[in-house]
Amino acid sequence: MAWSLPNGRTQTALADINVTPLVDVVLVLLVIFMITAPVIQSGISVTVPHTRNTRQLLKPRLVVTVAQGGDIYVNDKRVNIHALPALLKQQVPAGKHTIYVRADERVPWGMLAQVMDEIKRGGLQRVSLVTQPYSHKP
Repeated sequence: MAWSLPNGRTQTALADINVTPLVDVVLVLLVIFMITAPVIQSGISVTVPHTRNTRQLLKPRLVVTVAQGGDIYVNDKRVNIHALPALLKQQVPAGKHTIYVRADERVPWGMLAQVMDEIKRGGLQRVSLVTQPYSHKP
């Protein structure tokens, strides 16, 4: 849009959008996401068994989760049990890498044994089960 001034010159309106507030909001959201992402271990809710001997994991690891209904997840992605070996071969090179299995305490032993067998078929030999420490000493 242009306006004519009394001296005969025309002047145009500046219609620039101020993106500074938008950038501020995006950066704040990015910082919040970066802080909360490592805290969220897994979106799959399982009740792992309690044991006396537990270690806290300090590094992010590949986790296979077996939910109560028998659904299997690699990290947060649901997979078919028969596709598990191929997926593990893609994500983890064979060797001395450890994979962690989070299984609900109500999962039948036969199902857990089948998952462990498929993990071994995927080339991983070091498998650790994820447990939760007792909240009090029994």
